[in-house]
Amino acid sequence: MKQHLNTLLIAFAIILAAYFLGTAFKSRNKTQESIKVTGLGETDFTSNLIVWNGTFSKKNSILKDAYAELDSDREKIKDYLISKGIKSEEMVFSSITIDKDFDRSYDNYGNLTSSSFTGYKLTQSINIESSAVDKVESISRQVSELIQSGVEFYSESPQYYYTKLAELKVEMIAKATKDANNRALKIAENSNSNLGSLKNASMGVFQIVAQNSSEEYSWGGSFNTLSKRKTASITVNLEFAAN
Repeated sequence: MKQHLNTLLIAFAIILAAYFLGTAFKSRNKTQESIKVTGLGETDFTSNLIVWNGTFSKKNSILKDAYAELDSDREKIKDYLISKGIKSEEMVFSSITIDKDFDRSYDNYGNLTSSSFTGYKLTQSINIESSAVDKVESISRQVSELIQSGVEFYSESPQYYYTKLAELKVEMIAKATKDANNRALKIAENSNSNLGSLKNASMGVFQIVAQNSSEEYSWGGSFNTLSKRKTASITVNLEFAAN
């Protein structure tokens, strides 16, 4: 009789342990259920700052004369830009670099056979940073007028920036978060569950590309500076509990 009682107690203990184990397992699985979504925030904007660079140079066998000629060109460039509406404080001239130029001759084996000095080449650059984006952009396309006046001027492509990126990013994060939340609600609705509290949130990559272009996105984020009109985007990753 005692032996049967012990057997019944052991069986009951096993059933009870199995019940609690199963309940704990279901509870654990339930707490692990979640909905993960990615939201996108995107906006178009126009750059409000332009940076334009150009270089000019002069060459002369006499260094003093090369300096004088470069000074003359610098004044011509400055006067030209002021006449076009560029403020003098928006112009920054770099220091002058000096290179010695040589005519070199080589034999059929690539060995140097002769070298003769041809003069000093002096080079200087100018940097223009302005909020008058359209004006400076237009001037950068008319720079051939300087070349026609005898100034050896090489213009680089303007670069375009936006000074209110911090505010723009906040606005886009709000858009991306709203988009992610809507996606999560739709998933919960379609799966007959309720959207619970937010468990985790992280921000994805910030991208700036040219508007209406096929420019590729980068895993590390891209930052276009060659286009005046741009499209910025950011992603937000959210994880919600599912009930």
